Amino acid sequence: MKPAEKNYPVHDKELLAMRYALIKFRVYLLGEQTFVVYTDHASLRTAMKSPHLSQRMARWLSFFAEYNFVLHYKPGKNKILADALSRRPDYDPRRLTHHQDIPDDDDDDDDCATCVTLGINATVSSPVLPLRQQIADAYEEDAFYAAIIRYLRNPTADTLAKLTRPTRDAITRYDRDGDLLTYAIDTLDTPRVVIPADDDLRARLVHEYHDAPAGGHLGREKTFAALSRDFFWPRMYKWIRKWVRSCEICQRVKPAEYKQAPLRPLPIATSAWRSVSMDFIFGLPRDAEGRTGVLVFVDRFSKMVNLAPVAADVTADESAELFLDLVFRHHGLPESIVSDRDPPFHIRVLDAAVCAAGHLLAYVHGGPSRDGWANEACESRPRGRIA
Repeated sequence: MKPAEKNYPVHDKELLAMRYALIKFRVYLLGEQTFVVYTDHASLRTAMKSPHLSQRMARWLSFFAEYNFVLHYKPGKNKILADALSRRPDYDPRRLTHHQDIPDDDDDDDDCATCVTLGINATVSSPVLPLRQQIADAYEEDAFYAAIIRYLRNPTADTLAKLTRPTRDAITRYDRDGDLLTYAIDTLDTPRVVIPADDDLRARLVHEYHDAPAGGHLGREKTFAALSRDFFWPRMYKWIRKWVRSCEICQRVKPAEYKQAPLRPLPIATSAWRSVSMDFIFGLPRDAEGRTGVLVFVDRFSKMVNLAPVAADVTADESAELFLDLVFRHHGLPESIVSDRDPPFHIRVLDAAVCAAGHLLAYVHGGPSRDGWANEACESRPRGRIA
C-alpha cells in the first residue's frame, strides 16, 4: 500500500481492496454477466447507496459502475478455510530458532542464504549453520555492531557510554537471538537479522535473493522487499539498486527504460483565423438531401466553429468551395491549416483553394491529438442536430 493509503479508514481500505481486485481481473470481468463479490465487511453493502460520500468514494463508485456485480456479505468466522490457507504454521518470521543438522547429499545448496530464517523447512535446515556462523563471525570484525553486542550481553553504564549518541537513542531496536543480532523498529515490526559491513556477505545474500533460480532476477523493489523481510543493514535499498543495475542478465533481457520523446505541441495561435483546424465527421444520420457528413472549420485562437454538411463521397473541389465560402470569404486566407485526415485528400483540397485564392499557406498534418479542436467541436454537438 502507498503511504497515503495506509492512513485510510478501515471502510475505505476494504473498498480499496475490492478496487484492486477488480483492476487485477478487469479483462475477465468487463462485459460479463453478473458476478458476486464476497466481503467480510458488512458496511460495504450499503456503500453503493449511501447519500454521504467523500470525493474519494465518489470517484471509486464511478469506477465500480463499470462492472456488473453483486456484493454479498460473508462473516469472517465463516471463512475458516481461506484463513487457514493464508497462514503457514511452520513459518514464524518473528522467531529464530536452532535446528539439528540434518545430513544432505546435495552440497550445492549449502550456501542458501534464505534458510537463515529458520523454521521454514527442517529438511533443508542444514545450510543454516554455515551462514549463521559466518554472520556471527563478521560481527567481531565490525566495531559498530560489536559494541552493540557487548552492551546487550552486559548492559552497564560503561558499555552504554562506548556507543555513539545516535546508537544509544536507537538501542531499543536491537536484540540478541543466540549469536545473531536482530533489528526491529518497534514491537510490531518483525525482527530481522542484522548484517555487518561485510561486502562479501551482503553480496552473497543479494545473489541468493536476486540471481539464484529462486530469486528470478526480480527488480529492485521486489528484491528489496524480499531481502528486507529477513535481513537488515543501513542503506540496503541503495545497495540493492546498484546490484540490480549492474546485473548482466537483467540488462540483457529486460527492456531499457528509454526516455520518451518530448511533446511537440502546435504553436499557440496569436490572432483570429490565422490558424484553422479542419476535419471531416462522417457516419451521422442522413438529412433530407442524403448527406451524412460534416466539414468542420475551427479557429484555433477564438474557437469559433463553422460547419457545412457534406456527402460521404465529397470531392476535393467541393471541399475547396466550402473552405472559400466559410473561411476565406469572411476571414481571409489563414497562415496554416491543421488536419488529421488523409494527407493526399487534404492536399488536393488546399491546392484547389490556393489556386482559387491565388495565395500560399502552410499545411500541417498530425495525429488526432493535434486536431482536437475540430473533433471536440463536432463531438460536443448532438449528432442528430449536426446532420
